[in-house]
Amino acid sequence: MNAKRFTEPVAIFVGLGFPREIETVLDAYEVLNEWSGSRGPWHNMALTRCRAALIKDEDVEAARIAFVAFARARGILAADALTASVERAAREWLEN
Repeated sequence: MNAKRFTEPVAIFVGLGFPREIETVLDAYEVLNEWSGSRGPWHNMALTRCRAALIKDEDVEAARIAFVAFARARGILAADALTASVERAAREWLEN
């Protein structure tokens, strides 16, 4: 099975907050398949898009976009999590 590389990696946090670069559709599919948290519609959409990109040779970028949407909805997208953390720290600092 061809891994199918994303044009740009997706940085997420896994486990106890460890960073991980998701570089291929296969990487994203594995994360989704092993996901033990709440699944829901974002998970289902991303899994469907990744599976289609791997098996049916469909759009890799559509799979990436769906995976980003899932990661954002679950709060594991690194860019979003870091921004929220910085904003929270700044707010706490300003309040004290």
